[in-house]
Amino acid sequence: MSFNGDLEHFPLVDVIQLLHMTSKTGILFLKSPKGESQLVFHEGYLVSANHLNNNVRIGKVLVDMGAITDNQLNEALAAQKKAGNARKPLVATLIELGTIDKETAFKGLESLIELTIVEVLTWATGTFTLDVSKEYVSDEYRYYPEMLQQEILLNAQGVLMDALRIYDEKMRDGTLSKVFFSDENQVKAAPDDNSASPDITADLLGLDGLDNISREIPDLFTGLKDNDPVEDHRQLVAHALPETAIDRQEQLISFLAGIPRASVSDDGPPVTAIILLSQNELLSHCVTTVCRNENLFVFTTDEEAGLDVIIEQHLERDLHPVLIIDIPHDKEREQAISLVHKKGAEYPQTSILIAACCHTWDAISIEVLRAGARSIIPRPCRQCHEDTYVPQMIAFLSVIGSFLKTILPLPHPQVGQQFIACLNQLKTLSEPPEIALVLLNFAADQFERAMTFVVSKTELIAEKSIGVTTSKSDGPTSPLMFKISLDSHSVLQEAVEKGRLYYGQRNDAILTEVLYKEIGAPHSPKAMIVPLVSRGKVIAVTYADFGSKAVTPPQIGLMEALAQYAGAILDNALYRNKIGKTG
Repeated sequence: MSFNGDLEHFPLVDVIQLLHMTSKTGILFLKSPKGESQLVFHEGYLVSANHLNNNVRIGKVLVDMGAITDNQLNEALAAQKKAGNARKPLVATLIELGTIDKETAFKGLESLIELTIVEVLTWATGTFTLDVSKEYVSDEYRYYPEMLQQEILLNAQGVLMDALRIYDEKMRDGTLSKVFFSDENQVKAAPDDNSASPDITADLLGLDGLDNISREIPDLFTGLKDNDPVEDHRQLVAHALPETAIDRQEQLISFLAGIPRASVSDDGPPVTAIILLSQNELLSHCVTTVCRNENLFVFTTDEEAGLDVIIEQHLERDLHPVLIIDIPHDKEREQAISLVHKKGAEYPQTSILIAACCHTWDAISIEVLRAGARSIIPRPCRQCHEDTYVPQMIAFLSVIGSFLKTILPLPHPQVGQQFIACLNQLKTLSEPPEIALVLLNFAADQFERAMTFVVSKTELIAEKSIGVTTSKSDGPTSPLMFKISLDSHSVLQEAVEKGRLYYGQRNDAILTEVLYKEIGAPHSPKAMIVPLVSRGKVIAVTYADFGSKAVTPPQIGLMEALAQYAGAILDNALYRNKIGKTG
């Protein structure tokens, strides 16, 4: 699977998790105006990295760690040079010379990867592209003892967490810049630089198995070099349309370079995320260019595998996924129809569009609409109209951006109906348990699991639940009765102290180490916590998450309004009860 997108819209943390969960192999190219870095993956594990700053290389990292001296590094580089074509990666050479052991080598590689990740986390803008090569050698450390291959694969999740910890610590201490930059007068030439050979090759980074990959690792520090988007357009158009006349190519290049940047709406950030599934590299590049200029989130991929993770990660960020399935001119149409059925059933909150040429349009239009596609987009096709392909592509790109901005989430009338029903029900109630049960039921309408906690002075006591111990369709269960202390800081404690609704995800030890030990960890860490406030005091808390299901954007505003109305109903009931007693 190859894919690309913007780091602004799909953060590096999510990209690494996607590659890890889908066990992908390849090089992740990360570009920004500062330069380019790479992370290398093998079956979802991190193998190595190339930092955009040439001073941050494996030899320098090992020297800075105190694992080797400058002289030992120079000896290894000399051994590499002497070996000629039989040269092995620097890490391997150091191990075979007995300079370092395997454990130290792994720590050095892990440190290099962490530094690269931390650097990318500082970027305000950037793009990512995964390149997968059939010639990628899966056992790039084949000259090591056989067991080493398993040990060299670094767990992406573990390395990512360490990198995030380093980033947070440096941000807090105000020393983040010192990780990458130092006084120019104090910087010495990197001891592992080879002045006789300016090329920084893959094997110097410990990646000689990647020699056959066409993309080259940069040989210069490009920290001050800006990317040229026009040149990027030119290279891709020339590669995709080699037989097209140069003037036609330039016509498309000029159009892509001249697309105006839409002004950011005052309505806030976009709520729609475009996910394009296409094997057409030029179409993917052009649609990506248009979406970026329309301020639309966009992610392109050429393989069905991983779509579930991509959709779910966008849903967890409260975005509306718009999946565009591009059907090639001569592809089996039944496969596309089946995919529409499948994704529509798995993610009903996702809008599915079909992109097809006129050759395919007539044959499948009714079928894909019946399968659940929201719309069919006619797109240009070289096989259908070779001579007019470029003008048709320009005409298509001129309108596709504005059209995609109109694809908004479809309203869910049943949620509004349930909200009205709950309001009417609350009017007839006066007891706290009954009122809390209404909130529990409405939460369960939008989440897979929900439960009520009664608030005491020092702890929360688990009451009724839905979808926790039994099927959601069974309705509320008997009280669970386990307790959670309010002594430790957590999002639950904040809800009790501040009386505010919370919806989101964060690293909360009380949730992960206490609550989830009782009810099991959900698939997504995203959760909602709703306090029931009476006379200025929180008397109950409703907790809800998505259980084993994918995230479905909830109507948080309706939940908050219902909780406030429930508190007002309870206050009125208590007031009337007090008046009755005094009367």
